[in-house]
Amino acid sequence: MADADFLYSDLLPTGPDETPYRLVTTEGVSTSEVVLPDGSTRTFLHVEPEALRRLTAEAMHDISHYLRPAHLAQLRKIIDDPEASGNDRFVALDLLKNVNISAGGVLPMCQDTGTAIVMGKKSEGVLTGADDAEAISRGVHDAYTQLNLRYSQLAPLTTYEEKNTGTNLPAQIELYSAPGTKPTPEYSFLFMAKGGGSANKSFLYQETKAILNPTRLLEFLDEKIKSLGTAACPPYHLAVVIGGTSAEFALKTAKYASAHYLDELPTEGSMSAHGFRDVELEQQVFELTQSFGIGAQFGGQYFCHDVRVVRLPRHGASCPVAIAVSCSADRQARAKITPEGVFLEQLETDPAQYMPDAGTADDISGGEVVQVDLTRPMDEIRAQLSQYPVKTRLSLTGPLVVARDIAHAKIAERLEAGEPMPQYLKDHPVYYAGPAKTPQGMASGSFGPTTAGRMDSYVRRFQEAGGSLVMLAKGNRSKQVTEACDAYGGFYLGSIGGPAARLAQDCIRSQEVIEYPELGMEAVWRIEVEDFPAFIVVDDNGNDCFPGPSWTVTVPVPGRRARAAEEPAPSRPSPLRGLPPPAERDGRGVVRAEPARDRPAQRVGGRVAVRTARASVGS
Repeated sequence: MADADFLYSDLLPTGPDETPYRLVTTEGVSTSEVVLPDGSTRTFLHVEPEALRRLTAEAMHDISHYLRPAHLAQLRKIIDDPEASGNDRFVALDLLKNVNISAGGVLPMCQDTGTAIVMGKKSEGVLTGADDAEAISRGVHDAYTQLNLRYSQLAPLTTYEEKNTGTNLPAQIELYSAPGTKPTPEYSFLFMAKGGGSANKSFLYQETKAILNPTRLLEFLDEKIKSLGTAACPPYHLAVVIGGTSAEFALKTAKYASAHYLDELPTEGSMSAHGFRDVELEQQVFELTQSFGIGAQFGGQYFCHDVRVVRLPRHGASCPVAIAVSCSADRQARAKITPEGVFLEQLETDPAQYMPDAGTADDISGGEVVQVDLTRPMDEIRAQLSQYPVKTRLSLTGPLVVARDIAHAKIAERLEAGEPMPQYLKDHPVYYAGPAKTPQGMASGSFGPTTAGRMDSYVRRFQEAGGSLVMLAKGNRSKQVTEACDAYGGFYLGSIGGPAARLAQDCIRSQEVIEYPELGMEAVWRIEVEDFPAFIVVDDNGNDCFPGPSWTVTVPVPGRRARAAEEPAPSRPSPLRGLPPPAERDGRGVVRAEPARDRPAQRVGGRVAVRTARASVGS
């Protein structure tokens, strides 16, 4: 057999970068010319470490407060879609309100301000004369210590003991060399802030060749994507990667694809074995997610904003499949350093233009809401909740106790040692959350719910001891929680995942630490809330609004097509039924679920006024 010709391609060959950039600074960047032995000249780009530091700090600020215009247009699209459920529109509106608050630069859009992730590609001819990762880490340190962001990184002191670093370091920094194919040297970056909720929804499945047929693949994706649930704050940007030269490369590609970093990949494969986007399968998977009925957290069509499917080469004995999401806090930005200066992706600093008019917003926010007074004894609160079915929309006012992972572990140790349940968990509902730093003059920092499922293993023991009888968080719960609520008369209330800045500004009136102050954001807090939105997800009979794909929360929308309580969530027929063979791809471009990036947003009169405050990076 004759040897095959040599073929080479980057595994992920992307096209031209169409990202809109803004100039950060021209300082710390210079060039020099060197005459080579053949008489030609070569340009070198000199980048001072301080330029890397400043760029990183700016990037972490921007992605904590602003979103891409395309993402905002997708939220507005949900509001304008007559087929969207009342819940889909309610969640989309709350997320738009949230970013209008975070765009003020004071409250970050999510309380989990994430792990700082930086990927850089350094072309030939870029000279720094320093440890680039250290300079980037200093920029991360600047942003997290100077802004109202949260410290979430834990240093392992022993295998079992750990302590918060108090700076949100370390960052995940990956720097690569890139070929010098451009006329002048360039240093390009992708900055991300990845919260625990969405990071925990990254999955790897080691499959085989058997999955590589249309029917089996969609059956597989139907099962696995449904299992993502709502804990990572949909609507999602969903990425599916099929194949990969290694398991870790498949997962990394899925992360990049969920950030739209690979949108310019080719749309067809070749014998050079590069990755490509299967845009036809993307549309099929998007329609599949619409058929689930899960929607934007409480029922509907908009489980996802869009889908990216990347096909990679693979070893004949392996077929990894990776799934990842970017959540409603879609935090990433590109950047580049060129001879012209330091540039950062231009995110949307005026998100108010995406808000609906005041009448539409009032219609979406209206409808029947049950007012719950949390100042009453726990038995009275539970007696009131017992009168309503799951899916009922609530407005909570009064005290909540805030406790999450580490506090739960410490309380569990006390129970095992024979100590009683703390009285505060008997007297008040428990809110699973951990706040960001409190800005000066405000009652609290961004303070959205954390993923409820991480506390599932504690629920039966706590309820048996008289605590955690009303729980508040985000996402679905396991069977052990529904069984415990049935046995002990407990309730799980779901809050919208994502609008942490809006909750801090509009709903939280005070906060104080009542136990474990040394845990920082993981301490036990007591907060006073007013008109805090929630839904009954699990009731005292063990009923759960999450099990099936046909449920929806009824949010009446006067003047628009509202859905009756008994009407199932709208859904499109699943692509699994009568799946046709795949058509030939024409390679002409991208099938997008979202509006084109350069589509102008409609400005409408009478927008809802949202209070904002302005602050600079160094404030």
